[in-house]
Amino acid sequence: MSDLATAPFHKSERSLPAAAESNTGQPLRLLSYNVQAGISTARYRHYLTHSWKHVLPHAQRFSNLDRIARLVKDYDIVGLQELDAGSLRSGYINLTEYLSEKAHMPFWTDQTNRRIGRFARHSTGVLSRFQPTEIIEHRLPGKIPGRGALFVRFGHRQDSLVVLILHMALGQRARLRQFDYISEIVNEYRHVIVMGDLNCPSQSAEMDYLINRTMMSEPIHGMCTFPSWRPQRNIDHILVTPTLQIDHVKVLSFSLSDHLPVEMQITLPESLHLGS
Repeated sequence: MSDLATAPFHKSERSLPAAAESNTGQPLRLLSYNVQAGISTARYRHYLTHSWKHVLPHAQRFSNLDRIARLVKDYDIVGLQELDAGSLRSGYINLTEYLSEKAHMPFWTDQTNRRIGRFARHSTGVLSRFQPTEIIEHRLPGKIPGRGALFVRFGHRQDSLVVLILHMALGQRARLRQFDYISEIVNEYRHVIVMGDLNCPSQSAEMDYLINRTMMSEPIHGMCTFPSWRPQRNIDHILVTPTLQIDHVKVLSFSLSDHLPVEMQITLPESLHLGS
Protein backbone atom coordinates (compact mmCIF):
# COMPACT_ATOMS: atom_id res chain seq x y z
CA MET A 1 0.00 0.00 0.00
CA SER A 2 1.06 3.59 -0.54
CA ASP A 3 1.53 6.27 2.10
CA LEU A 4 -1.34 7.04 4.41
CA ALA A 5 -1.92 9.46 7.24
CA THR A 6 -4.46 9.67 10.01
CA ALA A 7 -6.62 12.79 9.67
CA PRO A 8 -8.02 14.92 12.50
CA PHE A 9 -11.14 14.57 12.99
CA HIS A 10 -32.43 14.30 -14.73
CA LYS A 11 -34.20 12.52 -12.24
CA SER A 12 -33.46 8.88 -12.87
CA GLU A 13 -34.96 6.20 -10.67
CA ARG A 14 -35.47 2.54 -11.48
CA SER A 15 -36.66 -0.62 -9.79
CA LEU A 16 -34.10 -2.52 -7.77
CA PRO A 17 -33.55 -6.28 -7.88
CA ALA A 18 -35.38 -8.11 -5.11
CA ALA A 19 -33.20 -8.80 -2.08
CA ALA A 20 -32.73 -12.35 -0.85
CA GLU A 21 -33.68 -11.22 2.64
CA SER A 22 -34.40 -7.83 4.13
CA ASN A 23 -32.49 -6.02 6.81
CA THR A 24 -34.62 -4.61 9.59
CA GLY A 25 -32.07 -2.20 11.01
CA GLN A 26 -31.33 1.49 10.76
CA PRO A 27 -32.06 3.28 7.46
CA LEU A 28 -29.33 5.53 6.11
CA ARG A 29 -29.55 8.21 3.42
CA LEU A 30 -26.39 8.66 1.35
CA LEU A 31 -25.38 11.26 -1.22
CA SER A 32 -22.34 11.50 -3.48
CA TYR A 33 -21.68 14.73 -5.36
CA ASN A 34 -18.82 16.26 -7.34
CA VAL A 35 -19.45 19.94 -6.55
CA GLN A 36 -16.74 21.43 -8.82
CA ALA A 37 -15.67 23.82 -6.06
CA GLY A 38 -19.00 25.67 -6.22
CA ILE A 39 -18.61 26.60 -9.90
CA SER A 40 -21.80 26.55 -11.96
CA THR A 41 -21.39 24.87 -15.35
CA ALA A 42 -24.21 24.49 -17.87
CA ARG A 43 -22.47 24.37 -21.25
CA TYR A 44 -19.23 22.96 -22.63
CA ARG A 45 -18.07 26.49 -23.39
CA HIS A 46 -18.16 27.27 -19.66
CA TYR A 47 -15.03 25.14 -19.23
CA LEU A 48 -13.25 27.93 -21.12
CA THR A 49 -15.20 31.03 -20.08
CA HIS A 50 -15.37 30.01 -16.40
CA SER A 51 -11.88 28.54 -16.20
CA TRP A 52 -10.55 31.47 -14.16
CA LYS A 53 -12.91 30.52 -11.33
CA HIS A 54 -10.79 27.45 -10.66
CA VAL A 55 -7.92 29.63 -9.41
CA LEU A 56 -9.47 33.00 -8.47
CA PRO A 57 -12.31 33.97 -6.11
CA HIS A 58 -15.73 34.92 -7.47
CA ALA A 59 -18.84 36.20 -5.74
CA GLN A 60 -21.23 33.49 -6.94
CA ARG A 61 -19.25 30.62 -5.44
CA PHE A 62 -20.79 30.89 -1.99
CA SER A 63 -24.35 31.41 -3.19
CA ASN A 64 -23.86 28.19 -5.19
CA LEU A 65 -22.51 26.44 -2.09
CA ASP A 66 -25.52 27.66 -0.11
CA ARG A 67 -27.74 25.89 -2.66
CA ILE A 68 -25.68 22.74 -2.24
CA ALA A 69 -25.98 23.01 1.55
CA ARG A 70 -29.78 23.13 1.26
CA LEU A 71 -29.62 19.94 -0.81
CA VAL A 72 -27.32 17.92 1.44
CA LYS A 73 -28.91 18.84 4.77
CA ASP A 74 -31.47 16.00 4.53
CA TYR A 75 -28.87 13.21 4.25
CA ASP A 76 -27.00 11.20 6.86
CA ILE A 77 -23.63 10.75 5.15
CA VAL A 78 -22.51 12.90 2.21
CA GLY A 79 -19.39 12.27 0.14
CA LEU A 80 -18.14 15.30 -1.79
CA GLN A 81 -15.50 15.66 -4.48
CA GLU A 82 -13.75 18.69 -6.01
CA LEU A 83 -13.79 20.86 -2.92
CA ASP A 84 -11.18 23.34 -1.76
CA ALA A 85 -9.49 23.12 1.62
CA GLY A 86 -8.82 26.87 1.85
CA SER A 87 -6.90 28.80 -0.79
CA LEU A 88 -7.07 32.03 -2.79
CA ARG A 89 -9.96 30.87 -4.96
CA SER A 90 -12.11 30.01 -1.92
CA GLY A 91 -11.17 33.13 0.02
CA TYR A 92 -9.11 30.84 2.27
CA ILE A 93 -12.30 29.19 3.52
CA ASN A 94 -12.43 25.43 3.85
CA LEU A 95 -15.44 24.51 1.69
CA THR A 96 -16.17 21.23 3.49
CA GLU A 97 -16.37 23.07 6.80
CA TYR A 98 -18.48 25.81 5.19
CA LEU A 99 -21.00 23.26 3.88
CA SER A 100 -21.06 21.49 7.24
CA GLU A 101 -22.01 24.71 9.01
CA LYS A 102 -24.58 25.79 6.43
CA ALA A 103 -26.21 22.34 6.26
CA HIS A 104 -26.13 21.90 10.05
CA MET A 105 -24.20 18.65 9.67
CA PRO A 106 -22.31 18.23 12.95
CA PHE A 107 -19.32 16.21 11.72
CA TRP A 108 -17.02 16.80 8.78
CA THR A 109 -13.56 15.93 7.58
CA ASP A 110 -11.62 16.46 4.37
CA GLN A 111 -8.50 15.30 2.55
CA THR A 112 -6.30 17.63 0.51
CA ASN A 113 -5.01 15.70 -2.49
CA ARG A 114 -3.38 18.35 -4.67
CA ARG A 115 -2.03 21.85 -4.04
CA ILE A 116 -1.54 24.45 -6.78
CA GLY A 117 0.50 27.07 -4.95
CA ARG A 118 -1.74 29.44 -3.05
CA PHE A 119 -4.40 29.32 -5.78
CA ALA A 120 -6.09 25.97 -5.07
CA ARG A 121 -6.12 23.10 -2.56
CA HIS A 122 -8.10 20.30 -4.23
CA SER A 123 -9.84 18.09 -1.69
CA THR A 124 -12.53 15.52 -1.04
CA GLY A 125 -14.78 15.65 2.00
CA VAL A 126 -17.41 13.95 4.14
CA LEU A 127 -20.36 15.44 6.01
CA SER A 128 -22.05 13.24 8.59
CA ARG A 129 -24.74 13.21 11.26
CA PHE A 130 -22.72 10.60 13.14
CA GLN A 131 -19.35 10.95 14.80
CA PRO A 132 -16.60 8.93 13.14
CA THR A 133 -14.38 6.71 15.26
CA GLU A 134 -11.51 6.62 12.77
CA ILE A 135 -10.38 8.74 9.81
CA ILE A 136 -7.47 7.83 7.53
CA GLU A 137 -6.15 9.61 4.44
CA HIS A 138 -4.87 7.10 1.88
CA ARG A 139 -2.67 8.27 -1.00
CA LEU A 140 -3.60 6.36 -4.14
CA PRO A 141 -0.93 5.06 -6.55
CA GLY A 142 -0.34 6.75 -9.90
CA LYS A 143 2.36 8.41 -11.99
CA ILE A 144 0.66 11.76 -11.46
CA PRO A 145 0.20 12.41 -7.73
CA GLY A 146 -2.91 14.02 -6.32
CA ARG A 147 -5.47 11.22 -5.90
CA GLY A 148 -6.60 9.95 -2.55
CA ALA A 149 -9.10 7.80 -0.71
CA LEU A 150 -10.72 9.32 2.35
CA PHE A 151 -11.46 6.50 4.81
CA VAL A 152 -14.12 7.22 7.46
CA ARG A 153 -15.15 4.59 9.98
CA PHE A 154 -18.18 4.62 12.25
CA GLY A 155 -18.28 2.19 15.19
CA HIS A 156 -15.81 -0.44 16.30
CA ARG A 157 -14.54 -3.85 15.19
CA GLN A 158 -17.09 -6.02 13.37
CA ASP A 159 -19.96 -3.68 14.22
CA SER A 160 -18.56 -0.79 12.22
CA LEU A 161 -19.32 0.90 8.91
CA VAL A 162 -16.51 2.04 6.62
CA VAL A 163 -17.11 4.78 4.05
CA LEU A 164 -14.54 5.48 1.32
CA ILE A 165 -14.74 8.73 -0.66
CA LEU A 166 -12.91 8.60 -4.00
CA HIS A 167 -12.09 10.80 -6.97
CA MET A 168 -10.29 8.47 -9.34
CA ALA A 169 -7.70 9.13 -12.04
CA LEU A 170 -8.59 10.00 -15.64
CA GLY A 171 -6.49 7.21 -17.20
CA GLN A 172 -7.65 3.60 -17.21
CA ARG A 173 -4.26 2.13 -16.30
CA ALA A 174 -4.00 4.38 -13.24
CA ARG A 175 -7.59 3.61 -12.23
CA LEU A 176 -6.91 -0.12 -12.33
CA ARG A 177 -3.96 0.33 -9.98
CA GLN A 178 -6.07 2.49 -7.71
CA PHE A 179 -8.96 0.00 -7.66
CA ASP A 180 -6.46 -2.71 -6.77
CA TYR A 181 -5.40 -0.62 -3.77
CA ILE A 182 -9.01 0.12 -2.80
CA SER A 183 -10.03 -3.53 -3.01
CA GLU A 184 -7.42 -4.42 -0.38
CA ILE A 185 -8.99 -1.91 2.01
CA VAL A 186 -12.55 -3.05 1.29
CA ASN A 187 -11.71 -6.69 1.92
CA GLU A 188 -10.53 -5.92 5.45
CA TYR A 189 -14.04 -4.94 6.57
CA ARG A 190 -17.53 -6.40 6.51
CA HIS A 191 -19.74 -3.32 5.98
CA VAL A 192 -18.34 -0.88 3.39
CA ILE A 193 -19.68 1.95 1.22
CA VAL A 194 -17.62 3.30 -1.69
CA MET A 195 -18.80 6.54 -3.25
CA GLY A 196 -17.44 9.19 -5.54
CA ASP A 197 -16.48 10.34 -9.00
CA LEU A 198 -14.85 7.16 -10.27
CA ASN A 199 -14.29 8.47 -13.83
CA CYS A 200 -15.46 5.21 -15.38
CA PRO A 201 -18.88 3.69 -16.22
CA SER A 202 -20.58 0.82 -14.40
CA GLN A 203 -19.79 -1.61 -17.18
CA SER A 204 -16.05 -1.14 -17.49
CA ALA A 205 -12.97 -3.23 -16.85
CA GLU A 206 -12.11 -1.19 -13.78
CA MET A 207 -15.52 -1.57 -12.14
CA ASP A 208 -15.61 -5.27 -12.99
CA TYR A 209 -12.23 -5.63 -11.33
CA LEU A 210 -13.39 -3.95 -8.12
CA ILE A 211 -16.68 -5.86 -7.95
CA ASN A 212 -15.09 -9.24 -8.70
CA ARG A 213 -12.40 -8.77 -6.07
CA THR A 214 -14.65 -7.40 -3.32
CA MET A 215 -18.21 -8.65 -4.02
CA MET A 216 -19.40 -5.06 -3.78
CA SER A 217 -22.51 -4.24 -5.77
CA GLU A 218 -23.98 -1.35 -7.71
CA PRO A 219 -27.67 -2.22 -8.19
CA ILE A 220 -28.43 -0.20 -11.32
CA HIS A 221 -26.20 0.39 -14.33
CA GLY A 222 -26.27 3.32 -16.71
CA MET A 223 -27.51 6.08 -14.38
CA CYS A 224 -25.86 8.99 -16.14
CA THR A 225 -24.52 11.96 -14.19
CA PHE A 226 -22.18 13.77 -16.60
CA PRO A 227 -22.35 16.35 -18.03
CA SER A 228 -25.13 17.71 -15.85
CA TRP A 229 -26.86 19.63 -18.64
CA ARG A 230 -27.03 16.58 -20.94
CA PRO A 231 -26.12 13.46 -18.94
CA GLN A 232 -24.51 10.84 -21.17
CA ARG A 233 -21.93 9.16 -18.93
CA ASN A 234 -22.37 7.32 -15.65
CA ILE A 235 -19.16 8.03 -13.82
CA ASP A 236 -20.46 8.87 -10.33
CA HIS A 237 -21.26 5.87 -8.18
CA ILE A 238 -22.24 4.47 -4.81
CA LEU A 239 -21.37 0.82 -4.19
CA VAL A 240 -21.95 -1.29 -1.08
CA THR A 241 -20.96 -4.66 0.33
CA PRO A 242 -23.61 -7.44 0.37
CA THR A 243 -24.40 -6.93 4.07
CA LEU A 244 -25.99 -3.55 3.34
CA GLN A 245 -29.50 -3.58 1.90
CA ILE A 246 -30.11 -1.11 -0.95
CA ASP A 247 -33.63 0.35 -0.76
CA HIS A 248 -33.48 2.86 -3.60
CA VAL A 249 -31.03 4.78 -5.72
CA LYS A 250 -31.47 7.70 -8.10
CA VAL A 251 -29.71 10.55 -9.84
CA LEU A 252 -30.98 13.94 -8.71
CA SER A 253 -32.00 16.71 -11.07
CA PHE A 254 -29.72 19.30 -9.49
CA SER A 255 -27.62 20.84 -12.23
CA LEU A 256 -25.22 23.31 -10.66
CA SER A 257 -21.87 21.57 -11.05
CA ASP A 258 -20.94 19.73 -14.24
CA HIS A 259 -21.95 16.52 -12.41
CA LEU A 260 -25.31 15.43 -11.01
CA PRO A 261 -25.51 13.99 -7.50
CA VAL A 262 -26.34 10.36 -6.75
CA GLU A 263 -28.64 9.45 -3.87
CA MET A 264 -28.98 6.06 -2.22
CA GLN A 265 -30.93 4.82 0.76
CA ILE A 266 -29.74 1.68 2.51
CA THR A 267 -30.76 -0.30 5.56
CA LEU A 268 -28.08 -1.47 7.96
CA PRO A 269 -28.06 -4.91 9.58
CA GLU A 270 -29.52 -4.98 13.09
CA SER A 271 -26.09 -5.45 14.64
CA LEU A 272 -24.89 -2.12 13.25
CA HIS A 273 -26.28 1.12 14.67
CA LEU A 274 -24.69 4.53 14.15
CA GLY A 275 -26.57 6.42 16.86
CA SER A 276 -29.36 9.00 16.79
